[in-house]
Amino acid sequence: MSNIDQIKRFLIEEFLPDVTPDQLADDHDLLSDGVIDSLGVLKLIAWVEDHFALPVDDTDLDPNNFRSVTAIDAFITQRRAGAATAAVGG
Repeated sequence: MSNIDQIKRFLIEEFLPDVTPDQLADDHDLLSDGVIDSLGVLKLIAWVEDHFALPVDDTDLDPNNFRSVTAIDAFITQRRAGAATAAVGG
């Protein structure tokens, strides 16, 4: 299952129970549309940390990192790349 699919599944289960994955556009603005509020962002961040085993630092708390499925996927991909580079010693 892709990151996009996993992210959509979480968002639908937690915030949009009446929506199907096909109805949730990857670029839908979750914050401005009120799908996720500030507490929801914290829940999303905790899920990203647990589900993908990625620490989220204070510097990562930019709302734009969690604004859409695409943004969340990009954030996860970027953090994984950074973790891989750090593990190699780069």
